[in-house]
Amino acid sequence: MNAGVLGVGKYVPERVLTNFDLEKMMETSDEWIRTRTGIEERRIARDDEYTHDMAYEAAKAAIENAGLTPEDIDLIIVATVTQEANFPSVGNIIQDKLGAKKSSGHGS
Repeated sequence: MNAGVLGVGKYVPERVLTNFDLEKMMETSDEWIRTRTGIEERRIARDDEYTHDMAYEAAKAAIENAGLTPEDIDLIIVATVTQEANFPSVGNIIQDKLGAKKSSGHGS
């Protein structure tokens, strides 16, 4: 049995928080943040946007990119420390939202 990456997808929240925004909020600078972390901007999820919502959007994009359908998916693996609840897992929520009936959703 083989496994491989057939498609890739991504999703980022719309709201952007730049280093310049942080300069207005605290004593720091874009240069200080960038030279120490490499970070130029970060994305902030909406109050009603959860890990499983973002992962679902990325999964839809990956399935489309691979030219597959949710029915083709055998396994969903999710690794996160930002899930909203222990049960159901993020993987199980994505499986349900996608309609991936034959897959088993695994997550942490």
